[in-house]
Amino acid sequence: MELHIKVAQAVHVLNHDTQSCNRVAANQWLVQFQQTDAAWEIATSILTSDHRHLFLSEYEVEFFAAQILKRKIQNEGYNLHLAAKDALLNALLVAAKRFSSGPPQLLTQICLALSMLVLHAVEHGKPIEKLFYSLQNLQSQDNGNNAVLEMLTVLPEIIEDQNSDCHIPSARRYEYEQEVRAGCFSVIPLVSLPTHPLFNIVFSSLQVASSFDLAIEVLVDLVSRYEGLPQVLLSRIGYLKEALLFPALKSGDQKVIGRLACLISEIGQAAPFLIVEANTEALELADALYCVAFPSEDWEIADSTLQFWCSLAGYIIGLDVDSAENRKKLEECFVPIFSSLIDALLLRVQVDDCTYNDTGRTLDVPNGLEQFRMNLVELLADICQLLGSALFIQKIFLGNWKSASIDISWKEVEAKLFILNAVAEVVLKEGHHFDISIVMQLVMILSSKPSADLRGFMYLVYKSLAEVIGSYAKWMSSSQTNTIPLILFLGSGIRQPFCSSACAFAFRKLCEEAAMMMHEPSNLEILIWIGEGLEEMKLPLEDEDEVVGAITLIFCSIPDKKLMSNLFARLLCPSYENIGKVIDEDHGHTLRQNPSTYVESINSAARGLHRIGTVFSYLAIHLSTSLNPDGSVVALLELFWPMLEKLFLSEHIESANLSAAACRALGLAIQASGEKFGTLLPKVLDSMSINFMSFQSHECYMKTAAVIIEEFGVKEEYGPLFMRTFERFSSSTSVMALTSSYICDQEPDVVEAYTNFASAYVRSCSKEVLAASGSLFEVSLQKAGICSTALHRGAALSAMSYVTCFLEVGLALLLEPEGSTSERSVQDMVIRVISISGEGLVSNLVYALLGVCSVKAAPVNSYLSEEYMVVRIMLLIDCNSAPLQTLPAEYLKPGEAESLVPIWLKALVAAASDYLQSRQCGEISSHGHMQGKGGRLLKRF
Repeated sequence: MELHIKVAQAVHVLNHDTQSCNRVAANQWLVQFQQTDAAWEIATSILTSDHRHLFLSEYEVEFFAAQILKRKIQNEGYNLHLAAKDALLNALLVAAKRFSSGPPQLLTQICLALSMLVLHAVEHGKPIEKLFYSLQNLQSQDNGNNAVLEMLTVLPEIIEDQNSDCHIPSARRYEYEQEVRAGCFSVIPLVSLPTHPLFNIVFSSLQVASSFDLAIEVLVDLVSRYEGLPQVLLSRIGYLKEALLFPALKSGDQKVIGRLACLISEIGQAAPFLIVEANTEALELADALYCVAFPSEDWEIADSTLQFWCSLAGYIIGLDVDSAENRKKLEECFVPIFSSLIDALLLRVQVDDCTYNDTGRTLDVPNGLEQFRMNLVELLADICQLLGSALFIQKIFLGNWKSASIDISWKEVEAKLFILNAVAEVVLKEGHHFDISIVMQLVMILSSKPSADLRGFMYLVYKSLAEVIGSYAKWMSSSQTNTIPLILFLGSGIRQPFCSSACAFAFRKLCEEAAMMMHEPSNLEILIWIGEGLEEMKLPLEDEDEVVGAITLIFCSIPDKKLMSNLFARLLCPSYENIGKVIDEDHGHTLRQNPSTYVESINSAARGLHRIGTVFSYLAIHLSTSLNPDGSVVALLELFWPMLEKLFLSEHIESANLSAAACRALGLAIQASGEKFGTLLPKVLDSMSINFMSFQSHECYMKTAAVIIEEFGVKEEYGPLFMRTFERFSSSTSVMALTSSYICDQEPDVVEAYTNFASAYVRSCSKEVLAASGSLFEVSLQKAGICSTALHRGAALSAMSYVTCFLEVGLALLLEPEGSTSERSVQDMVIRVISISGEGLVSNLVYALLGVCSVKAAPVNSYLSEEYMVVRIMLLIDCNSAPLQTLPAEYLKPGEAESLVPIWLKALVAAASDYLQSRQCGEISSHGHMQGKGGRLLKRF
């Protein structure tokens, strides 16, 4: 008894003592105690005898004892003799009986120990069968069902867990699995399953409040494991519905409703083919799951049924019905079911009363409703496809849509708008037009409301209506009379934070569809009004992009070039003014006196630059169209570059936000203008490199320089300029500091910008420029090799991408049989660079593969599978060129220094061909590329 008390005291100290040193000492003593033979007897005694008066805490000692037995059985159970195993089995059954109504965590630990013990009962021919017999006897005891249910839950998991005990041979484990499956219903004949004692234990437990949750958990788990069980449970759906579900619905017992909905959904989801038979039980199951409409607070009950309805709808859609008669029979059975389901979903998808009555300036939609709606979209699309869009839309528009807004049930209208938007893809694909006048009626009603009335829940109505307009923009814009009301409606909605994103998206979609209808002066004035209002709205930048892009699309379609230029000037006038305030010397100095005003001015200038960049990006898209806006680009550039040049020279450019916006706008302007920017190139590139040298945390300058290289790299006359820019970036303090993976992880944006610039340089510059850039490549490849070892995924992959790019270009030129002078110069440069940098590069790449974190291992491995092979090829070529000439005479036979290189090249080309062929056939993992003629030749060499 003394040892019992010591164990109890140690457990109490471990869990409750405030002194860490005492807890550590208690833990050490308990660990040592677990390893003794006495632990078997003490732990068993604690679980089977009544020592409660000796213990200080609630069931902590018993829980610890159960854990001891579980661990010792797992680690030492194979050493126990038969008598000891039988005694331990009986003791654990007694403990299970004793604590069947006790703490559920303790019962779980006891059942886990029982399951572990069964794994070691090799002396019994059918140990699991014996266990189930014992469990049936246990069921006759008070609350014995709980222990049976817990065993039915944990035993299959323990048996199937390959890591639960390494001493159990796989063949023996397979036998145990078969016994468990037999005990847990799988191989019991279907006709006898309804009367099987264990099944009756589980099913009868549903009727007892204390065991209801556990019984549901067991049935849900077993339904997914055993094929025959869903059919048996389906036969008892009527009982579940009448005896349990309907009373719970009547009393509003959310817990019982939720658990039953989950079980019934699992039954139907496990065997949709049984539901499709449309017998009485199947129809009762479907009827039971109309509880999706039950108004639970968190929408969890409704959400739990969706997967069943999705699987059933998908199963029916995927059926290959062999005759029109069978198809008609299916439709007769299930069209009414899914039609009724729409009615139930229409009720459940509505907002709750609290949200509906909200009249504040902001609106918080319940998270449960948002999640339910997200999960519901797929099901709604399937139902629409099943019923056909005509019938589906007909159900959505049923009801009295009054002209007087006071008579409209806005809660129901908003729900219908959500559903209409969710099925847009199916409706548009089937091409069944609905009455657009209903939507336009809502637009007119909301547009006529005073702004004071458009608050709270009405924000959600506004947003849902905007989403419908965006999804059906093609149909909504078919009538010119609808265009202006829709644009005004969306333009007003953009100003409301809650619905700005939906309205901005719908605005762009509508402008895309109605571009040719917007050329009237009044329409263009509306667009200018919307564009000029962006400064006050402070929208998220992605929403501003939608709005500015949509307006740009309309302006680009105007045939009158002069009018187009004037409209762009008006659209961007507020942006230019904001930038001008910052770069104006007197005004800028005054701004700095007030920090808050200065920050606001910098942010306004950055937003203006962002809008200008967005205009340029859309102009670039439309440059190749018949309505070519070249004149507008030139006009914009004449204003843009002088202002931007002055900004780059100002002290305000130290702002990272302003620099990023300016560089983005510049890059997009270059892409839009192309050749027209050529004369400004020296100034622009110098500005990029000089500013980066001044503000080396602003990687945006290297990003913009990469854009310039991509656009103008082929022009040889700019070669010295490109080389000077590359040299400045490579010699900058921030790039030179990249000497370890740790530093690369601290500056991932700089790494990505630098290596992406280097990649653009390799891809875009002329051969003459590449040939003269050997020293730059030596430095950049060294840095890329180091950066490839970074833990930051983006930094490492961009570095490897640059290495790949360099090696691919170099290998392509090296394998040219005969090349021009410039190509031979590049070949010499590549060989020289690889001979100097190759060894370190391979070392870093291999380290990257071996030392990366798991989240990066897969993409890195995909890079290295190609890069490492190429690196080896390059090194082999290098080793067989210039270095061969310097070897001592006794190393080679006469003439081998000259003959080896062509032989190696031939073998490498053949092996590379085999590699590509194997890759296409998916044989890389089996090293099939080394079995072909080229691979064998390479191995022989």
